[in-house]
Amino acid sequence: MNIDRIREIREDRDYKQKDIAKLLKVTQAQYCRYETGENSIPLEKIITLATFYNTSIDYLVYLTDERKAYPKSIMQKK
Repeated sequence: MNIDRIREIREDRDYKQKDIAKLLKVTQAQYCRYETGENSIPLEKIITLATFYNTSIDYLVYLTDERKAYPKSIMQKK
């Protein structure tokens, strides 16, 4: 997985690694390993990042260049 985008979006929003590490409930060192690709990011952490940045998982993992989040599905509204 290309992980440059999680660093780019963090820097674009002026967050520090320690800020996002706190959000994900990991150490700054662990988050740094996510950004460098040393460790894979668990799906639940990717979901948290997409929600936090109001974008799609697809955007974070380079499946699309569209930053806009997808609309909530009918199943999520229940």
